[in-house]
This record gives sequence, structure tokens and C-alpha cells, in this order.
Amino acid sequence: MATIDIFQNSIFTTREMSEAIQDLPNMYGRIGEMGLFEDKAIRSPQFQIESQNGVLQLVNSQPRGVPQQGLPGRKRKMRDFSTRHFPLRGQITADDIIGIRAYRSESELMQVADKVNEKLADFRASLDITREYLRAGALRGQVLDADGTVIVDLFSAFGVTQKTVAFQLGSADPGAGAREALNHIQRNLKGDIMSGVHALCSEGFFNALMQNDDFKEAYKFYMAGVQPLREDVRTGIFWQGITWEQYLGEADVPQEDGSTVTRKFVPDDECVIFPVGTRQTFRMFNAPADYMETVNTPGQPFYANQELGEMNKFIAIEAQTNPLPLSMRPAVLIRGTA
Repeated sequence: MATIDIFQNSIFTTREMSEAIQDLPNMYGRIGEMGLFEDKAIRSPQFQIESQNGVLQLVNSQPRGVPQQGLPGRKRKMRDFSTRHFPLRGQITADDIIGIRAYRSESELMQVADKVNEKLADFRASLDITREYLRAGALRGQVLDADGTVIVDLFSAFGVTQKTVAFQLGSADPGAGAREALNHIQRNLKGDIMSGVHALCSEGFFNALMQNDDFKEAYKFYMAGVQPLREDVRTGIFWQGITWEQYLGEADVPQEDGSTVTRKFVPDDECVIFPVGTRQTFRMFNAPADYMETVNTPGQPFYANQELGEMNKFIAIEAQTNPLPLSMRPAVLIRGTA
């Protein structure tokens, strides 16, 4: 069988390749590991969020003339959002598969599939860090594109003002900022629940926290002998009702001139504070890919596809993700400064 015919095999269809890229090991960062943003499949890039007296819910489209959802008499407000399209494309050339062509050999298919999977693994790593970057933006209240432009400002979209807490770590009551943050979050959950409050800290903020005398005194014998002055506690310390964790998320963005710009997911000397264990506050909306076979189907986190290149010289491989992460209650997102 000719090598080029291999790509007509069913394992290289959009469905099979999309399942393959989703089966690859997760490469996302800490926010993804925390499971804050529940994946929500939608059938088109555009969707609406409805607010009813502070309670938010996803609204499905309906034919015209059908009675609207919800109870009459409630205050309702519709907000329009749109997912974004993040594609990657590469290729497998004829030279890439030289030496593995075997006439009527079943192993040829497996070896070419390995080449494709290598390419998908590279794509998946880039898409994972992109989704992590988007989640970090949603936790800060502004979902940003790779170039730093604002995709959506959640505070503006939901008509709330961002809460900033200046932590006076050198004061007589360094825990006052933590209590202020906790009280603000609890007041703005609007019917949702939480199991705790978490803070992802930049290196500078976390170092300032570690130098606080009150913090060090409280944790001389933290958790059955763990001492912050000797142990590596960057992965999380519970203090003043908040779990504090150092977060060094960052990624390089290639520029047109060949240089790179590093995007830090949490700015220097700041932290982002948010509730965990919620039911309705965080969502990652996933739209379908822009392929004919995926139109109007429930969106998946990742897609992959391939097509024959010019004069049969290469196979183009594409992977994409079409998400938009949202905090449905942006008032609970707190910016902390040291």
C-alpha cells in the first residue's frame, strides 16, 4: 500500500484524531490541576449568560415565539459572550516517513501514526499552556490574548468593580487583609457554596508573606512538625483562613522579529484570591471546531484534523481549541498587593 494512502485510514479522521489528542497526558499548569473550571460543551461559538437576581445560568437558544425560561417578575439581564479560536498547524513531509515505507506491511500504518502522534503531542502541550493562561486571566477578571489584548473584561461585562486588598504584612495586624478578603468573597457568592479560599501568589508576594513575623510565629510547628523556616511550603500553607500558594505560571510568546515576550500569569508582587469548591462560579465553555463534520455538535476541549498537501508532498496536521473561561461571579475575584 502506498504511504499516502495510509492517511485515508479511519484512524486519521477528525473524530479519531480529536479523541487521540484528548487522550494525551495533560500538560496544563496548577489552575488546570485544581479543577476549578468545569468544562461546558456548547454547540456554537456564541452563547449567552442570563442573570436573575444575582443567580447566573447558561441559556439555550430557542425558536422564536417559544415562552422564555425563568419565573416571571424576576430581574433578568442577558450577556453575550463568544469563545475564541486557537489553532496550530504543522506538517509531515515525505522525508519524515522515508525508511518506514513497507509494501503491504501493517507496521507502516503504526509507524506513520506514531509520527502523527508526536506532532499532536507538541500541539497539545502548547494548547494546554494556552488554556492555563486563559484560566489565569479569568481568575484575575480579564481574559487576555497572547499579545496582551483583552478578550473579555469580566468586571465590565457583569457590571462589578474589582476588589483590591492591600496586605500590610508589616503592620501590627497582618491578618486584617485576609479577613477583609474572606468577608468580601462570602458576601458575593450569591447563593453558591465554597469549601475554602485559595491565593495564587507571585514570587515577590510569597516572599513578603514568608518574611512576616506573625506568619512565621504561627507556623513554627505547622502540621505536626512541618516548619516553614526549614520546609518547602511554596505548594500551599493555610494561614488566616486562606491557603497561600506560590504560582510561577508563565509562557513565552514568539514575536514577528524572532524575539520572545514572557507573559506572567500573576503580576509581580501580587496575588489572586478566589473561592474553591464552588458549584456554579467557574466554567470553561468549549465550542466545536470549524470543520463541517463538527458543526452544531457539543464542543470538545481539543480537536485535530489532517489534509493532503500540494502535489502529495506533505500532510498538513492541525490541532485547535475553542474555549472561553468565565468566572460567573467576578465579584469574588480579589487582587492582593503586598
